[in-house]
Order: sequence, then structure tokens, then C-alpha cells
Amino acid sequence: MIDVNKQKVVESVPQRGFFGHPKGLFTLFFTEFWERFSYYGMKAILTFYMYYELSQGGLGMEEGMALAIMSIYGSLVYMSGIIGGWLADRVFGASRAVFYGGILIMLGHIALAIPGSVPLFFVSMVLIVLGTGLLKPNVSSIVGELYSESDQRRDAGFSLFYMGINLGAFLSPLIVGTIGMDYNFHLGFGIAAVGMFFGLAIFVYTRKRNLGLAGTFVASPLSPAERKKVFRRIGLGVLLLAVIVAITIPLGWLTFESFIVIVGLLGILIPTSYFIVMYRSPRTTSVERSRLIAYIPLFIAAIMFWAIQEQGSTILANYADKRTQLDYAGIHISPAWFQSLNPLFIITLAPVFAWFWLKLGKRQPSIPKKFALGLLFAGLSFLVILLPAYFGGEDALVNPLWLVLSYFIVVLGELCLSPVGLSATTKLAPSAFSAQTMSLWFLSSAAAQAMNAQVVKFYSPATEMAYFGVIGGAAILLSILLFSFSSKIQGFMKGIR
Repeated sequence: MIDVNKQKVVESVPQRGFFGHPKGLFTLFFTEFWERFSYYGMKAILTFYMYYELSQGGLGMEEGMALAIMSIYGSLVYMSGIIGGWLADRVFGASRAVFYGGILIMLGHIALAIPGSVPLFFVSMVLIVLGTGLLKPNVSSIVGELYSESDQRRDAGFSLFYMGINLGAFLSPLIVGTIGMDYNFHLGFGIAAVGMFFGLAIFVYTRKRNLGLAGTFVASPLSPAERKKVFRRIGLGVLLLAVIVAITIPLGWLTFESFIVIVGLLGILIPTSYFIVMYRSPRTTSVERSRLIAYIPLFIAAIMFWAIQEQGSTILANYADKRTQLDYAGIHISPAWFQSLNPLFIITLAPVFAWFWLKLGKRQPSIPKKFALGLLFAGLSFLVILLPAYFGGEDALVNPLWLVLSYFIVVLGELCLSPVGLSATTKLAPSAFSAQTMSLWFLSSAAAQAMNAQVVKFYSPATEMAYFGVIGGAAILLSILLFSFSSKIQGFMKGIR
């Protein structure tokens, strides 16, 4: 978006009205609050819905397959953000992308709310993946458009917005999880659909007076000739894909297992291609190439970290359901409630970490060392959860506080790595690829979950100690290597700290 348009957008937005911030932050805060409420509410019960027996209201899938599908689903959600960002930048703008995305997400949850078959389940997954890819990256970009580049409120505004995300993520497993697990899965999914409807309603009815022109400009619109060419290619691509699917499914070539392998390969090939294109581009300077080299070990570390953190909604969800003592201290705990721990700890600890880094000032660890700390905590979170099996055996139910401790430790790692990773990405990105490098950062989670889809099938109560031990140990080993080479990596950053 050119500077003139940026200024027009800022001038069109009422600059006071939400805790001293632009009025549009109210619209985006509650749009994202309800979108995250719907997403994490659905996610809190989805794994259980897949592998619970038909008599229990589930789909009756094999547990390993359900866990792999959940990982693939998470991977595709992050990959689809690339498509959503491109459509907003080149075709219809961020505001319409948010609106269309919200509709698709709501329809996906409605499809889940209808008692039906496995095909209907996959239709819902496609709708939610596409919808989240449209909404998630673009609602964040509109927040940035509310402020001028010199506005001192910008960072605080994003902090408020981030609070909305985590509040929605905290409340939804408690509400949707309780209703979905204790009463009916489809009723739980229906509540998630209602949540997305509330988010859409707030966005539609307040955007004109609160957002002004924010999200309405198309940053780099396609010319009529380009539009015709692009949509012809998209049409041909969709047709080719439909033909391939129509041929390979009857032949038995395209199965759940082969699809998981394909997505796993894409999770590695797409970010690898990004690195190669940016490094070889004539628009990338020698200093920027050096910084890209420094970014590679950070990206690999991020994949390892998210591979552990994202198992909170797969392996640890299964662990909560099958291995945890759910009647504790006179309370019956729903296994879905554990999904609220991550956002609860983030809301509680994020201000503490922000204060701590500020207090340390120039004495705070370098970016590679913070990544190493993040990996160390992630590895420890898995080593902690293997201790109950070591002391009590694989058949005994585990005290729920062990699971709480595991979630707590991995959040310590997340607060060392995630915000630092976002900041490092903006600093190390080649100027010609700044937006695409941010997409690359989110692909670290896509790659991690694509990798998880291959790994989760090895988990069972019998292999529990080996599973947590090998993955946790690998994270700690990578942490030590990253810490050892942190000075070397810092040198490639060419002055970035």
C-alpha cells in the first residue's frame, strides 16, 4: 500500500474510543476474540470426536489416524494463510478477506454440528482451513493499518489484540469443551458456530464507523490482463486436481496415509523453496543473504519447538483423556479443559516476561540464546510428562498436576521463542521479501505439524516413555547445539540483536 493510502486510512479511523486506542481496535478485538473462541472450542473436542466410538457420539476412527488428521489439519490451516494473504493483497483487500473467511469458518462449524458421516466431517475441515487462511492473517494486518508508523500506541494496541486472542482461546475449551464432552459433540460444535456468528456480526455492524478505510485498499491489485491469466491458471489447477483425485482414489493411491505423507512433504518443501528463492534473488543484498543464513537455524529450532507445543491438542489431549485421573479434589475434570491452560499461562506470564526482558536491557540473552531457552523448556515439558509412567507404570492413572506442569513449562518456552521469533523475522527479512518472510515464520508451525502427523502414530501407552523421552531429548540436544553456536549465528546477523 502506498504511503498516501496509508495516511488516508489512518485519517479515516476514529483515533479514540477503545482504552485510548483507535475505535477500530474494538471491532478487531472482538472479531478475533469470537473467531478464536470458535476455533479453539472446536479444536478442544475435535480429537475426541474423531476417535470416540459411534455409540459415544464420535466417528469411531482409529486413535493414531485421528491424531495424524488433527496434525495435518493444523498444518493446512497455517499453509492456507499464504493463499489468504495473497488474495487480500492482490484481489479483494483484507476487510473482505476477513468477512469471507468468517463465513467459511461458520459454515464449517455448522457442518460439524450436523450429525453425519465422515465425508461431511472432511467438508467441514476444508471450509475451516480455507476460512481461517483468509481471516487469520488479514485481521492482524488491519490492526496495523489503524496506526501511523510513528504512533507510540502501536505495540500496546497489538498487545491488547493479542489479549483478545488468548481470552477467546482460554474461555472456549471450558464452555464448548464441557458441553461437547458432557452432553453432545454436535451441540459443542454448534456453539462454536454461534461464536463465529457473533464475531461476524460485530465486524459487519461496526466496521464502517470504526474501521474507516482500513482493510479496503488492495495493496498490489491485479491488472485486468493479470486477473484473467491468474484465474485461468487457478481454474485449470482446480480442474487438474479434481481429475487427479477422481483417478487416484478409486485406484487406492490416494488414501489418508498417502495424503498425510504428501502434506508432510509440502511442509518441508514450501519453506525450503522460500529460502532458496529469497537467497538467490538479485533483490537480496549480501548483508541480507548473511542474515538469511542466520535465520535458518532459528527456523529449524522453531519447527522443533512447535512440534512439541502443538502436541498439546493431540498427544496431550489423548493423554488427558486416557491416562489422567479426571476426578480430582472433589471435581470431575473434562479432558478438554486442559486446552485452556496454554492461553491462561500466556495471559498471566506474558507481562512478566516483557518486564523481565526490559529490566535486563542490554544484558538480556541474544536472539539465538532465547531460542535455545525456548527449546530447552519444550524438551523439559516432555521429559516431565514421562516421569509418571516411570514411577507408576503405564496402567496407573496420572495426577492431573503433572499435565498442568507440562503445559506450564512449554509456555515458558513459548514466551522465550514465539514473540522473539516474530521480532527476529521482521529484523532479518530481506527488504524485498518482508511480508513473505513473515509468512515463512508461520510456516514453521505448518512444517512442525506436518512432521507430527508422521510421528504421532508411534505413540501408545506402551511406548509412552520412549516417545516423550526421544522427542524431549532431541529438543534439549538441539537447544545445546543452538546455544553452542549462538555466537557464530549472531555474527551472521550483521549487527541485528
